[in-house]
Amino acid sequence: MANMTSHERFKRMFEHREADRVPFIDGPWLATIERWHREGLPEDVPWDVYFDVDKTVGIGADNSPRYETQVIEETEEYRIETTRWGATMKNFKHSASTPEFLGFTVTTPDKWREAKARMVPSRDRVDWDYLKANYAAWREQGYWITGGGWFGFDVTHSYTVGTERLLMAMLEDPEWVSEMFNHFLDVNLALLDMIWDEGYTFDCYSWPDDMGYKYHQFFSLKTYRELLKPVQARAIEWAHRKGIFAELHSCGNVMPLVPEFVEIGLDGLNPLEVKAGMDPIALKQEHGDRLLLHGGINALFYNDIEAVEAQMREMVPVLKQGGGYICGSDHSVPSSISLKDFGRVVELAKELGSYD
Repeated sequence: MANMTSHERFKRMFEHREADRVPFIDGPWLATIERWHREGLPEDVPWDVYFDVDKTVGIGADNSPRYETQVIEETEEYRIETTRWGATMKNFKHSASTPEFLGFTVTTPDKWREAKARMVPSRDRVDWDYLKANYAAWREQGYWITGGGWFGFDVTHSYTVGTERLLMAMLEDPEWVSEMFNHFLDVNLALLDMIWDEGYTFDCYSWPDDMGYKYHQFFSLKTYRELLKPVQARAIEWAHRKGIFAELHSCGNVMPLVPEFVEIGLDGLNPLEVKAGMDPIALKQEHGDRLLLHGGINALFYNDIEAVEAQMREMVPVLKQGGGYICGSDHSVPSSISLKDFGRVVELAKELGSYD
């Protein structure tokens, strides 16, 4: 089969059709990039170009309350800053880790109403110059273009109100929670509609909403059905009305929720976090004819290339059957893997993912 563009590969995978090979894309931490630079990755060459992985790009817009941002403290190791969502966040510069959230502006329904009044869709929330400068080239070069969603449990608890506060509110004040989930989505979709109507179309709507952790979920199936599922269904319906696919990124173990995702028409699920209890092969057997699976390579193995290779040889030939698979790690590429060994991962993904 002739070589395809990334756009052609992704589209066939979402349509559950075979391609020349499965796509491969991943997300290294900044600390990983720093290591690779020390090991020979040229400073002026993007990592994805260096490894010749598939070409993807995201289009997004700012649906935040636009609180003032400022750096509170900065050292060689970390930066503490406020965000446009009203959170105070500590980012570690040289370690492969998620940020630490230290405080929040939105702590009550009244504070939420103040934030909500600031979240109004407007054209100045879109980087039109960036789109004008790059969009044509993305299409010409066969990129897979994703419209970025920003709503749901994860971004509400982590960036807006705090984890404990949101979990308590889901039980004690579900109307407040529902209002936040829906308003985030309303503003997000209004902005993406502006982008789409200007001719900057995309191929998939994708949003992050981590609903699980190691071996379990943050809330019950009942709570999911009452508060979050209807909002996700609205997002998926919006994407399908535009004739594009919908993909959810949810870390942690969300195995009990997968049938719910399929029921509301979700097209793709990422990252299939094996180390948290996800079972990609079982998902392929149960839902592989309807749900694209994206990820599933255990990042904890990345310090042992032989272990990574063994897992890939076991999983990729199964997951690629009939299309419906995008190869990648089950979260992000850790700094435990060398430049050379990651090159081997990419090579294996192309070899094992080939349909020739």
